[in-house]
Amino acid sequence: MTDPIPVPHAGGAAAADVLLLHASRFGQSIAIAEALAGRLAEAGLRGELARVQDRLNADLSGHRAVIIVASIRYGHFDPAVQALVARQAAVLRERLGVFVSVNLTARKPDKQSPETNAYTRKFLAASQQLGWQPALCEVVAGALRYPRYNWLDKRLIQLIMRMTGGETDTRREVEYTDWEQVRRLADTVAERLR
Repeated sequence: MTDPIPVPHAGGAAAADVLLLHASRFGQSIAIAEALAGRLAEAGLRGELARVQDRLNADLSGHRAVIIVASIRYGHFDPAVQALVARQAAVLRERLGVFVSVNLTARKPDKQSPETNAYTRKFLAASQQLGWQPALCEVVAGALRYPRYNWLDKRLIQLIMRMTGGETDTRREVEYTDWEQVRRLADTVAERLR
């Protein structure tokens, strides 16, 4: 994980331009957050990576943007993501807010937008009820990491993949993430912050 690179702001304290919060089950959301941070650094923006769970009650006001990268597991985001939105909605509204939904459903082209991805649509509706709508929302395909799963996860995910026409060989790892899509998102964030 990348260490935060401090940047001075009003009051003399140090904070990164962009706070990248991740909620990951098997590491792909972390990899996506790191890739975003790296691309933002190329644009001269300083990023700080942290787990969503570690920032539920933190002061987020020193950051110009907050990017939340969260993965789906069995149809649900980590409950800490919704808890963060509930606790931090007022502060999130004052910043450039970005939500990145990471899920295997997005491996299919017709499920790669916030409008066509059921998990993301549901999250955005719940967030709106809590008083926050991200300025940017991206749906990114995750990775299938069978060898890293425990026996039960392996079997359940294999069943889901069988039903949805996905990879079922439990010896394989398949990365569906479109890294160019991730770079484009970082470029859009950098443009918005200029």
